[in-house]
Amino acid sequence: MKFVTKRIHAFLDYPVAFALITLPFLLELGKTNSLALWISVITGIAAFVLTLLTDHHLGVLRVLSYKLHLTVDFIVGLLFVIVPFLFSFQGIDAYYYWINGITVLLVVSAHKPQSNIS
Repeated sequence: MKFVTKRIHAFLDYPVAFALITLPFLLELGKTNSLALWISVITGIAAFVLTLLTDHHLGVLRVLSYKLHLTVDFIVGLLFVIVPFLFSFQGIDAYYYWINGITVLLVVSAHKPQSNIS
């Protein structure tokens, strides 16, 4: 079922970026590998910048297409699922990335294509 519209996605972007920056500290990620903390923080900062630059109603500069934004989200979702295996994250460090990665992939897959009617 495709129900995540461009508008809904835009409203999710800023809180998700904020969560990616703050949650690693609140959850004390990085006990199995310090990268568990910093990958999320850097991704959160990048997500914030991506949102600012995306062509949707909450974008500020709107220089990047929404399609590119979705592609980046998909790639990040995949990487978040893979990262715990690559860097031997365990426990909460691994679960954090798997849950976030799967969630991002589900949101992207639930994206409702825009109609061509303006």
